Amino acid sequence: MKLRSVATELPSREVTNADVTRLIQQHSAESFAGDLDHTLRRITAFLRYSGSVTRYWLDAGERPIDLLRTAANSALAKADVAAGEVDVLIYTGVARGFLEPAGAYHSAAAIGLDNAQCFDILDACMSWTRAVQLADALFRTGEYRTAMIVNAEFNLRAGGPVYPRTFRLENVEHLQSTLPVYTLGEAATATVLTSEEAEPWRFRFISRPDLAPLCNVTLEGYEGYCEPSDKIARNGVGTFTSFGFDMHAAGKPEADKVFRRLDPPVHEVAALFTHASSKREWQAGADRLGLGSVIHHVYDRMGNVVSASVPAAIDSAVQAGRLRPGQRAVGWVGSAGMSFGAFTFVL
Repeated sequence: MKLRSVATELPSREVTNADVTRLIQQHSAESFAGDLDHTLRRITAFLRYSGSVTRYWLDAGERPIDLLRTAANSALAKADVAAGEVDVLIYTGVARGFLEPAGAYHSAAAIGLDNAQCFDILDACMSWTRAVQLADALFRTGEYRTAMIVNAEFNLRAGGPVYPRTFRLENVEHLQSTLPVYTLGEAATATVLTSEEAEPWRFRFISRPDLAPLCNVTLEGYEGYCEPSDKIARNGVGTFTSFGFDMHAAGKPEADKVFRRLDPPVHEVAALFTHASSKREWQAGADRLGLGSVIHHVYDRMGNVVSASVPAAIDSAVQAGRLRPGQRAVGWVGSAGMSFGAFTFVL
């Protein structure tokens, strides 16, 4: 399997850390019990400590499908692939407009992929990585030649699972389940893969379902589909709830373990791509692995763009000349679920 191209489209509204805390202040002024100014300073310190600087959100009049279509057309052009050559389209990630049918159908219609088989993969921030592994497996059947993977991670729309509900704090303890919210950015990406003779991709995964309560967006009636937990829906049904410090603490040994299972030739690695949940935490992890000098961050510029994190980073590295054809790359991801993945390929 060959990675032919990746393209990223960001919305136009640049949001700084100061913008985020202003929104929290605006929405929490009447509900907060305690010293709101002190809490806002804590949030600012956390964002700065994590490496956050800016992120991009949809501005008035911008639509996810338009940014997705632009990314897809750019990826096709970079790959020199015609829309009619795409055999399979996989829509991945958290943000979506439909429970039924798969968002891939609406995406294919917008892009003009008339010959593509369509379906979705949902595995939180691991979605893109799972989709790439599945595309590789589909190519091995001999029935498919070209795949496109798209996502449109736009989770900050008013009335959605994040905004403004998680910006309306009740007390300082509320931060335990909301801090990761304030790192979120928005992005659309498109990836073109082809079935070609190339260095085989290798993947390794670890699942920790016992940690599933740590990060959720629930639906009405969710109680009938899981074991009870005082963490699930802590911020309300339908509202993003994430215990970020617990996730990083529990995830660090599992992330290291899955990387060791992959056991890539570290001396050959030109670029390392990770989930964009914290620049500081992933840099520390890369340093432990001996890859601190080749990690390519997008978190400081784009924020946590969920399942778009790794493809956006690959696109950025290629554009910057930090990953060239023939060079080896490694992906390293931790995700809600929880799941941990590592993979390696040669561009």
